[in-house]
Amino acid sequence: MTADGGTGGGGVGRIGVGFAACHHGEILQGVFLDENDRPCAGLVTLPMQGPGTRAEFTPRPGTSPGQLTVFPADRTKALRAAALAIEECAALRGQAPYRDGELTLSGDVPLGLGMGSSSSDVIAAIRAVADAYGLRLPPATIARLAVRAERASDPLMLGGRPLLFAQREGRVLEVLGDALPPAVVVGCTLGGGSPVDTLSLPAPRHDHEDVRAYERLRSLLRRAVADADTALLGHVSTESARRAQRVREQREFGLLDRIAGRVGAVGLQIAHSGNVAGLLFDPTAPDLGHRLRRCVRALRTCGIPVTLTFATGTTGNTGTTSEEQLHGRAHVRRDRPARSDTSRRRAHLPALRDDEGRLGHGGGTPPARHRHRTTR
Repeated sequence: MTADGGTGGGGVGRIGVGFAACHHGEILQGVFLDENDRPCAGLVTLPMQGPGTRAEFTPRPGTSPGQLTVFPADRTKALRAAALAIEECAALRGQAPYRDGELTLSGDVPLGLGMGSSSSDVIAAIRAVADAYGLRLPPATIARLAVRAERASDPLMLGGRPLLFAQREGRVLEVLGDALPPAVVVGCTLGGGSPVDTLSLPAPRHDHEDVRAYERLRSLLRRAVADADTALLGHVSTESARRAQRVREQREFGLLDRIAGRVGAVGLQIAHSGNVAGLLFDPTAPDLGHRLRRCVRALRTCGIPVTLTFATGTTGNTGTTSEEQLHGRAHVRRDRPARSDTSRRRAHLPALRDDEGRLGHGGGTPPARHRHRTTR
């Protein structure tokens, strides 16, 4: 395929690009009943705008047989995803699949914090390959390929609607509504901001009591979305995080819970497979600014790094990504450097603040002197 989309005899084919956002951990994660009353692992993520992965795929048709390559070299899941996407797209086009090509990833999603960095890489890679073939794969196809590439995937290919998603099967168990209840989230990192090796985490074991408990939380979250009830959202998120303590104990959980109570937060949320966390606030609270400032001071006093604050559930900030954003070339992200010791390095999110130290909103651009290069 040449640069204009036709088949050619050699050189470089059409260069494809793709983008995928990340999330801020989970609102709810556990085991739920599917449409056949079968217990199924599922989750509801907390969408956010801003960080993401940009992928560029350069096919090299007509060259001698070789192999697909990826940069940074340790992004093996994204490389597997690209290979699977090539087979899928070639079959749809009725063409022989590319056997040589280069996949390049760049972005600003910290690794190992539970923000879906690997899913972001994988989904961006699939979209870039599809773009090289002149295709836009439907979300269900991207989900199927993503699960094959990384065994479990976050629902980043489906936009920002609140979905109960079976991460190991790549399918939606329930669409909970159009948007989460409006909330302001003060983000932070636990465990000193150290990355977590998700493959080393113990496999959760659930019994019938767990299923009943999670189904109750699912029902409450459904009601919270329908009623735009921020307080109920905070309750569900806190209870989900509390139950997750049985599998992966966060030593700061009790401290974070007490801070939430002292500063007037409606609840807290913690990534179930990472160290990113957040305190949730009702944006209609008349003393919201005071509560946020107290929250930041309390977290810092207790040695918990504050990262950023962002809004969710409001019009235009639900995490939904446009087609241009997903497939266009405007999202040129800062490169994540390839390092052999990435998994051992602390990951940081930029603190978004104005000149007076006031919290800004996620997805915006801080003043130039406050911009930070994210460590990967």
